[in-house]
Amino acid sequence: MINQLAALDISEAAFLGLVVATIQFATLLYLAALGEAIAERSGVLNLGVEGMMAVGAVCGYIGAVSTGSPWLGLLIGALAGAVAAGVHAVVAVGLGADQVVSGLALTILGLGLANFIGDGYTDDPRRSQFTDADIPLLSDIPWVGETVFSTTPVTYLAVVLGVGTWFVMNRTALGLGVRAVGESASTADAAGHSVVATRAGAVMVGGAFAGLSGAYLTTTGIVGAWSEGLIAGRGWIAVALVIFGAWRAGRVATGAVLFGFTLALQTRLQPFGVDFSPILLSMLPYILTVIVLIVISIRARHQPSPAPAGLGIAYRREER
Repeated sequence: MINQLAALDISEAAFLGLVVATIQFATLLYLAALGEAIAERSGVLNLGVEGMMAVGAVCGYIGAVSTGSPWLGLLIGALAGAVAAGVHAVVAVGLGADQVVSGLALTILGLGLANFIGDGYTDDPRRSQFTDADIPLLSDIPWVGETVFSTTPVTYLAVVLGVGTWFVMNRTALGLGVRAVGESASTADAAGHSVVATRAGAVMVGGAFAGLSGAYLTTTGIVGAWSEGLIAGRGWIAVALVIFGAWRAGRVATGAVLFGFTLALQTRLQPFGVDFSPILLSMLPYILTVIVLIVISIRARHQPSPAPAGLGIAYRREER
């Protein structure tokens, strides 16, 4: 891909580079947001996405450089994210603690734990990264093929996971159970669904997706290494994406591309001859996040919210 860009003039190369970066950041955000959407569809709000991504990033990097396989690094990162989410599942689902407090605590715990685990790997020169995978024939299409169909395998995996999530949530009994628990836990319990098991499973699957997202950062060319502060607030953008996408996998994907574009702009406007403050550019994704939340809040006053009815509400069977 780099050699292809080098052969182009600067303006065309800059444009293609912007598209490639947008896809990379969209993949990162989509994986985390998709996992959070699964957890929230079950009625559990998990604000620990930032912490789970950090744990997944450091464990994924260590796993990749230790084994020499970015795929194993990705798997280890996903498992680490699931384990971290298990803490939230125990506290918020099992014990019925406040989900907001538990999620925020998980963010703080995850960030601190990731910095502790990765202390000896901050300046590690080792790399074990994914290389671009070309889809035969499609990758030969001008412009589109060079960007969309010539990217890391993780992007293709994200698409598969998105389609799979949509299918499971909308076309299977398992997905129906998850959505039923999120809408009315007492009714789902009366129908024979285990609220605790369903919610805990959804939270841990969401954690695995967040860990996968974090590991994607450290096993691809976006960063490719571990350092403190690596996640840089992207977990919070993922949480906002779920609201932006109305808890639907397809709409979340659209939002991921939009927010991925704003992240890609941070370092890629200068080749176009645009003189813009890099400080303001770095603020753009978070300004957009605030704007989206304000717009959605205003719309919620005039029409029913698409959020699961039981979101954030702890379920205690004895109070049914």
